[in-house]
Amino acid sequence: MAGPNRSSLIAKLNKVLKQHYKPIPVDGDRPLLEHMLFACCLENAPYAKAEKIYEHLSSSFFDWNEVRVSTVKELAESMRELPDPAAAASNLKSVLQTVFEATYSFDLENVKKQNIGVGIKRLAKMEGASPFVVAYVTQHALGGHSIPLDRGAVELLYIVGLATDAERKSGAVAGLERAIPKNKGAEFASLLHQLAADFVANPLAPAMKTLLLSINSDAKDRLPKRGQKILHREPPPAPPKPQVEKIDGKAAAKNGADKRALDKNRDAARHPGKVPGEKDDGKKMSTAKSIAAESSHKKPLKKGSPANASHGHGTTASHAGARSGAHKSATKRLTKRKPR
Repeated sequence: MAGPNRSSLIAKLNKVLKQHYKPIPVDGDRPLLEHMLFACCLENAPYAKAEKIYEHLSSSFFDWNEVRVSTVKELAESMRELPDPAAAASNLKSVLQTVFEATYSFDLENVKKQNIGVGIKRLAKMEGASPFVVAYVTQHALGGHSIPLDRGAVELLYIVGLATDAERKSGAVAGLERAIPKNKGAEFASLLHQLAADFVANPLAPAMKTLLLSINSDAKDRLPKRGQKILHREPPPAPPKPQVEKIDGKAAAKNGADKRALDKNRDAARHPGKVPGEKDDGKKMSTAKSIAAESSHKKPLKKGSPANASHGHGTTASHAGARSGAHKSATKRLTKRKPR
């Protein structure tokens, strides 16, 4: 049996949404920048919580500049009631920072004066402006026709068969703006967002399962499983690995020779008296060390010791021996002389 086509599924989805939810009016008097900031709070969150957090940021901080210079951690603490406070805080801070760096103020009203296509492109290039934020501002501030889809809404459309697996990964579902007329776009977007917020809050609720199956009975196999994360964000890309240049044998030998030359130069710098490349002779070094030690610790020997001749005292010893021999010869001559 063939499943329902796309047009009939969208009509059935709109009918079920009207049975369970009521449209929520949007404050159209907000400036364009405040629409963006509110959309950062509204993404994947119920309207009531988003309004509460937005009012808290407006009243607890001195102005938007104080919000801009606050850390993401501080903002996330103030926005902790949202489903993903860290992501909402990061987007909101990035939007404020981008606007301030471009205009040195917090005013985007000049975007309304531009062509709507140019304005949408400008908003899409802003850091922190997610596709949901851009679509929300397009619908409520620029007067365009766009259905804001956050992560929860895309997951819902995939489950009921209105989004392919590729559209689910990209976060963009084609055909909704053609199937929903412009004068019904804000109402449909409000109803769909309420269902998506309830789905994000409790995707395994029995009432949610019953509601989704009432839209399309073939959605049973695509229902979320226990432990599945709805608000799954892709991890940041890993830094590129350094490229290792492959070299042949000759280049490797040249690199080895260069390395040895570098080592010699390093040794020469550490030992200035040594000729680069000269090998140390262990025997010569030990002899030089012994001579240096002997000369530095030399002590005078006692007079008459056998080593005197070898230590520079040979002259004194020879003079003493000569005097003793002369004395003996004179005595001998006196004894041989006869008395007169």
